[in-house]
Amino acid sequence: MSFDVAAIRAQFPLLQRDVDGKPLAYLDNAATTQKPQAVIDALIDFYTQCNANVHRGAHHLSDEATRRYEKARDTVAQFINAKHREEVIWTSGTTESINLVANGVGQLFKVGDEIIVTELEHHANLVTWQQACKRSGATLKICPIFDSGELDIDAFYALLNEKTRLVALPHVSNALGTINPIVEISKKAKQKGAWILVDGAQGIAHGNVDVQAIGCDFYAFSGHKLFGPTGVGVLWGRKEILETFPVWQTGGEMIADVDYQDATWGALPNRLEAGTPNIAGVIGLGAAVKWLSKLDIEAMQAHEQDLLDYATKCAEGLEGMRIVGTAPNKIGVMSFQLDNAHPADIGFILDKQGVAIRTGDNCAQPLMKRLGLPGTARASFSIYNTRNDIDQLFEALKKAKKMLA
Repeated sequence: MSFDVAAIRAQFPLLQRDVDGKPLAYLDNAATTQKPQAVIDALIDFYTQCNANVHRGAHHLSDEATRRYEKARDTVAQFINAKHREEVIWTSGTTESINLVANGVGQLFKVGDEIIVTELEHHANLVTWQQACKRSGATLKICPIFDSGELDIDAFYALLNEKTRLVALPHVSNALGTINPIVEISKKAKQKGAWILVDGAQGIAHGNVDVQAIGCDFYAFSGHKLFGPTGVGVLWGRKEILETFPVWQTGGEMIADVDYQDATWGALPNRLEAGTPNIAGVIGLGAAVKWLSKLDIEAMQAHEQDLLDYATKCAEGLEGMRIVGTAPNKIGVMSFQLDNAHPADIGFILDKQGVAIRTGDNCAQPLMKRLGLPGTARASFSIYNTRNDIDQLFEALKKAKKMLA
């Protein structure tokens, strides 16, 4: 299936720039994606045409801002196939979304309860549940992985039992690119009466996220990894569960009635969205989702798979390079080591060649310890990357190899 990557790439202004006199090969998409002109235009248009607070004003600008803000909620709800629009809760990102769930369900945990996470976790989906267990007396269980980075599904089934209250795991590993079988896991968790939360930060930008088909209770993601602005994200949760949550923060907007001694709370989604929101960020995220929804998702996925296959083939031909994370089902993330070089040194040399990658523990220190590594160098691909970017990466790696020998 054809995919016009040149036409896509032309819509991203930042990709046209040079770094140290070299064309930019931006391969740090698992950290954040670049923004298409459609998103940039949406932000500029908001600030120049209808900058006002939402849900509050009795004037045209406020009405227009509110309309755009709530339209973005409808756009996102449709994108992930939410059953109700009020199931889409605006947050600052995946981290806040996960913490919101921990605040909501954590009140119900008690001694003897168990929470299952995996060895693949980003700190945001590990430390949050560590702290929830410390507060409640619940026990944190860790599902192991194989050396390939693939989840040990039999071990997961062995951990799952009637004491399990929550399963929280990534849709996709940010460090290794592993795609977890979240539909199957959701089904098994529900059979035991457990809630399931999916950290979708790395999964959302790669298409076909249908929360009803997944069968989870919560799905969390960030706008900036979906071609949208930073500082805005989404918690999707089942309406009947979100309605039981205690208020997350108090302040304006989430109030139904208040006097000097007491207050009552509004309905979803307002009751979980206190204060003036990131209006521009929400509108920008809506624009990003609208832009992405117009693409041929299957062709996009095929293009990303081609990039991963090509990069893997190049890696196999470079002596001393070892890919970390070889699960058979993964997205375009290639973590690697190069001889005995420190990842930070690799990243520094690549930067001088115009190649942007991530180095370090990828906010997954326990995973790196499990793999016996101080960290990795990580190249991550998106829809606007090309084989030329990968060629530039490997030319830079050859130079790094010589310099660090």
